[in-house]
Amino acid sequence: MEWGLAMKISDRDVLLVIDVQNDFCTGGALAVPGGEKVVPAINRIAQKFANVVLTQDWHPGDHVSFAANHAGKQPFQTIELDYGTQVLWPTHCVQGTAGAEFHGGLDVTRASLVVRKGFRRGIDSYSALFENDHRTPTGLLGYLRERELKTVFVAGLALDFCVRFSAEDARKAGFEVVVIEDACRGIDLDGSVAAAHRSFGELGISVISFEAFL
Repeated sequence: MEWGLAMKISDRDVLLVIDVQNDFCTGGALAVPGGEKVVPAINRIAQKFANVVLTQDWHPGDHVSFAANHAGKQPFQTIELDYGTQVLWPTHCVQGTAGAEFHGGLDVTRASLVVRKGFRRGIDSYSALFENDHRTPTGLLGYLRERELKTVFVAGLALDFCVRFSAEDARKAGFEVVVIEDACRGIDLDGSVAAAHRSFGELGISVISFEAFL
């Protein structure tokens, strides 16, 4: 899909803003380098959309993906669970904590839906559409289809995990998908940013820059 410089956003387009929460920003428990820098860009882009959806990582304190819940394990090690390999993370975005709140600068007023994910103790959830077994739905897919939305624009944190998996799942579900690259930031664990870009190319997910909206 080719995007002209003066991009026309229609009421069939949706902006999906992934996990712009305090724990993923500087000073947070799982800070993405420069995470808070996405906020001004997302706020400007969101003004062009009639449809804005926010996702919110929302973990119980005893979540299986937290290294602290596994004796002798350190953050960023991996374990095998029944749905596959799971990265162990620092404890982050615990339900009801300040770290789980949206970044204070993020304009949340335009959002018509907030999707919470990762709230089941036994399974992590990177994608906004499916948990990490790739089968358990969050309900967002039904919302997008019922609202008859067609193109999903994705921004937020982190490019190589929750943004990537959300974009992939939306594409596989039949939507046109556009990742707004400079309205995202990555963690980059073992080449994960490069892997995300390869995946986008293979699946036909467009990657554009914030400039396209100006």
